Amino acid sequence: MRRVMDANLNRAKEGLRVCEDICRFLYDEKGLTERYKNARHQLTSIIAKLRLPDLIRSRDVAGDVGSASTRQEFKRKNIEDLFYANSQRAKESVRVLEEFTKLLNKPLAQRLKELRYRLYVLEREFAIRLPLKSRKARIEM
Repeated sequence: MRRVMDANLNRAKEGLRVCEDICRFLYDEKGLTERYKNARHQLTSIIAKLRLPDLIRSRDVAGDVGSASTRQEFKRKNIEDLFYANSQRAKESVRVLEEFTKLLNKPLAQRLKELRYRLYVLEREFAIRLPLKSRKARIEM
């Protein structure tokens, strides 16, 4: 169970960081940048209560039977695809963490659920602002 949680914590934080950096460096969205950063830090804080070092010690990259990349990972067409792929990755991973945390600490699982719903809202806010700023991001690439 710890391996599942470690992998999903890493996956969620990585996805959130990509979304954060897109908002920060490509769209100059200060508010969304801060909210993605806060979500990433909150996720770390929640999971730390479950003894983060134990999760890290359970890591087995060499023995991971599912670590190969898929073709889909290399089919990103633009910044929007990149953002949505990473947003989805973060939401899915937080959901996995939420489900497994239900077995360990129900109040923490509830906090993960609340975080997941905030990620839905952040993604929507990005989608609303995207048409206004996507031209600038494409030009700068």
